[in-house]
Amino acid sequence: MLGGQPAISLDQTEALRWPILTSEDEEAVLRVLRSGEISINDEVSKLEEDYRQWLDLPYAIAHNNGTGGIHGAMHAFDIGPGDEVIVQSATWWASVMPILHQGGIPVFAELDPDTLGLCPEDVERKITDRTKAIVVVHLFGMPSKMDELMEIASKYGLLVLEDASHAHGATYKGRKIGTIGDAAVFSMQANKLVPSSEGGMFLCSDEEMYEKVIRYGHYERLLGLESLNKYLAATGLGHKFRMSPLSAAVARVQLQHLDERNAKRNHNCIRLGERLERLGIKAFLAPDNVERTYFEYLVHYDEDATGLPIGDLAVALRAEGAQIEAPRYPLLHQMPVFTHGFWSMIARADETDDEPLREYDIDDLPFTVKGNGSLLKLPAFPNADDELIDQYAVAFEKVLSHADEIPRDSE
Repeated sequence: MLGGQPAISLDQTEALRWPILTSEDEEAVLRVLRSGEISINDEVSKLEEDYRQWLDLPYAIAHNNGTGGIHGAMHAFDIGPGDEVIVQSATWWASVMPILHQGGIPVFAELDPDTLGLCPEDVERKITDRTKAIVVVHLFGMPSKMDELMEIASKYGLLVLEDASHAHGATYKGRKIGTIGDAAVFSMQANKLVPSSEGGMFLCSDEEMYEKVIRYGHYERLLGLESLNKYLAATGLGHKFRMSPLSAAVARVQLQHLDERNAKRNHNCIRLGERLERLGIKAFLAPDNVERTYFEYLVHYDEDATGLPIGDLAVALRAEGAQIEAPRYPLLHQMPVFTHGFWSMIARADETDDEPLREYDIDDLPFTVKGNGSLLKLPAFPNADDELIDQYAVAFEKVLSHADEIPRDSE
C-alpha cells in the first residue's frame, strides 16, 4: 500500500482449499450409486453409528441438514406457543428460526467476550417464567462456557441444545462438545469440519426425545418403534428430514479424517494466533482446559489501541496479499424478520396471554454490536504450511508498524 512488495507471496489456492476430497470420497459415493439405493440406504444408519461411537451417545438421527436437526430438537424440547428460548444474535439463522416454527419466541442474549458464545450473566438476566430452553452455539469452533450455562439451566429447570455445527472435535474440560447439553446438533454442510454436500446429525441420551425427533421428520422409521409413536407411521408430523445416502457416504469418510485435519488447522491457527497476540490482537486461543477447533478463524482488533480504523486495516492487509473479510453473520436481532415483525407470522402467540408480542430493536445488545464490529475473519488454513502462516504474521506486523501512515477511508 505504501510501496514495496506484498508480505504474502505464496499461492494460497491449495493451502486454503476446503473440503479436501480424495479418491476415498469418490469410491464411497460410487458404492452407493452402484447399489441403486440412492434414497434410502443403510449408509445413513452407518453414519449414525459412527457418530454414536465417536461421541459415546446412545441415540443419533441423521438429517438432511443441520437446520432440520434443530427443527427436530425444538420439537423434542416441546417448544410451543409463547415459550421463550435464549440464544445469541451473532450466529447463523438456523440456530434461531426453528424456534419460531414451533411457536416459540427467541430471546437474544449478549456475547461472552472470551468465547463469542452466550454470556452466562446475561442469559440469567434474560430468564423469565416463560423461558424453556437455551440454544448454546459453539461459534466458529470455540466451546462456550458450559459449566456456567449448565448450572444456570439446572437452577431454572431449562433444557440445553448444543448447536455444535462449528465444533466437530472440540472438547471442554475433557468432555467432547455435543455430549454436555440435553441434546446436540452437528451440521455437515460443505464448509464444516466434517463436510458433505449437506447433512446434519441430532444426538441425545434420552429415548423419548429421540422418538420425538423421529416422529417429527422421519416417518419411515416410525413402524420400528414400540411406543404409540408408531401409529403415526402413515403421516409422521408432516416433515421429511432424512439425509441423502450419497451425502452420508462422503460424511463417513470425512469423519474418519477429522482428527488429522483438525490438527493441521489448529497448528496453523495457533501458530498465527500467538504472533497476533503479541501485536495486541486477540486470537481467541483456547484456555488450558479447552480444545477448540477452527471452523472459521476470527480475531478481535482494538482500533483504539492503534488509531487505525478496522476497515483501513483490512484494506492494508489485503494489499499485502491477505484474504481478510468481515464476520460472515449479520446480527439476527437487527434483521428485518425481527425488526419489522415478520417473525410473528411464523410463531404462534399464546392467544390467552394479554401481554403484547415481543419487540426487537436494532439497538439491543450493545456489547454484541460493538464486539461484532471489532472482528476480522482470516482463513482457517486447512492445508497451509508454516511459511504461509509466517507470511500472514509478517503482513500484520508490517501494517501495524506503519499504522500512522496507512491512508484512512481507503475503501
